[in-house]
Order: sequence, then C-alpha cells, then structure tokens
Amino acid sequence: MQLTPHVMALIDLALTEDLGGGDITTDATIPDDSRSVAVVRAKEGLILAGLPVFAAVFNRLGDSVTFQDEKRDGDGVSKGDLITRVSGPTKTLLSGERTALNFLMRLCGIATLTNQCVQRIAGTETVVVDTRKTTPGWRALEKYAVRMGGGANHRFSLSDGVLIKDNHITAAGGITNAVTRARRRAPHTARIEVEVKNAAEIDEALEAGADILLLDNMTPEQAASSVSLVAGRAPVEVSGNMRPDTIGDYARIGVDFISMGFLTHSARSVDINMKIETP
Repeated sequence: MQLTPHVMALIDLALTEDLGGGDITTDATIPDDSRSVAVVRAKEGLILAGLPVFAAVFNRLGDSVTFQDEKRDGDGVSKGDLITRVSGPTKTLLSGERTALNFLMRLCGIATLTNQCVQRIAGTETVVVDTRKTTPGWRALEKYAVRMGGGANHRFSLSDGVLIKDNHITAAGGITNAVTRARRRAPHTARIEVEVKNAAEIDEALEAGADILLLDNMTPEQAASSVSLVAGRAPVEVSGNMRPDTIGDYARIGVDFISMGFLTHSARSVDINMKIETP
C-alpha cells in the first residue's frame, strides 16, 4: 500500500481532529518516560486491510514506535486473533489509539464485506468491482480495501475512463452523438463504456462503437435477455442497487462485471480493540 501525500494529509487531518487541543487525560495520568506494549486483536472474523495506515498514525506522532505484525493485509482473521503488537511511549500509544483504530476498522469492514460478496459468486467468471461512491477523501484507501477483500477497482476518478451515463446521453442528444464525440475527443487508449436501459439502447450503443455496456437497474431477467442480445460483442457490466443477496442471480447469467457502491457506502466498521499490556 502506498502512503501517498494525500493519505498522509488525511491522517494528519484525523489526528488534528482528535488531538488538536491535546490529550488532557493522558498528559495528566501518564509519566513522560513511560513505555508500553499494546496488543491489537480482532473481536470478530474479518479480512485485514489498512495495517500500513494504522502504523502511520503512530509514526506521525513519534519515531520510536515499533510493530510486530502477526497478520498482513488480505489475511482472513478469526475472532480473538492477534493482529499486531505495538511498542513505544505509552503517551503515543494512548493518544493515537482511536484514530489508528478508526482507520483500521473502517478499511477492514470494507475488505470483509467485499470478500463476502466475492464468495457469493465463487465459481463464476464475474468480477465484483467498486464505484466512485466513496467517502470524500478516502477513495484511495477504500478502493485498496476492496482489493484486499478480493474485489477489483472501477474508475478512481473521472479522468480514468469514458463512462457515458444517462445524463451525458440526454445532454449530448443521444447515445450515438455521445459515443461519436467521445471517440473523437478521448485518448485512443481509453475504452468507451455506455449505460443502457433497454434493447434499443443496446443496439444503438453497439452500432455507435461502444466498447463496454453498463446495464443499469435491470432485473436478473432483463439482464439475461440483454446478455443474450449482446452475444459477446462487448463486455457487460451490471449496476444499480446491487446487494450481496442478489448478485448471485446476475453472476449466473454470465455478466462480466458487477459494480457495487454497496461495498463502500454500506460497509460497517468491524470490531477491533487495542489493549495496553501490563508492563
């Protein structure tokens, strides 16, 4: 995982939010020279994601914190398992605890939910992908967590590919106009994906030269008919209210991708704790 300047700025923002006025409890109760070891354990089964960010929080507060990782990102972790040991100044461990755990719990939650979805379509050729429905500022982290859970990433930003959606189609005066203009203006390396809602739009998009089709808010029955109509002429993605209990129906009809905003906008933070061991 890359701890980019953007990620570090996010960590700094979170630390300022929690420590901008100091930690009056820790400062009042813990001697400056105290050192401790803390253990971090899973309180439920999860897929691990975010250990480098967890460590970076403490390292941002001082350079004398060390880590003994027992697990690594992407690992399955059972309830009660030891994830890592953190050693360093007690004040640093206590002051950074909540911010570090907030990052780790959130990212593990996304990885865990993603893995559950991936397991639901195991044995098919369909790939689960995320969307841009991410927490503002957290996109790189949340998409990393999706990968740790076994999913794949869709666009990171609007500059990553051409995805012509319904509003583009309306504003451009139709699918053909939109695809023609995109083909003329977009880099030759960019594939053009078009959102379609019915058979007529599928035919028009393919005729216009779309590289990928996005079936929007279709039932499994409608999607099955659409996949038959496309007949392998372009990869097919389905999107729109995709949930863990429904994606198996779409995977079984042979769609290539299932894009799920659910992975990021509906994941809950999993339960992980950090306890200071008695010196």
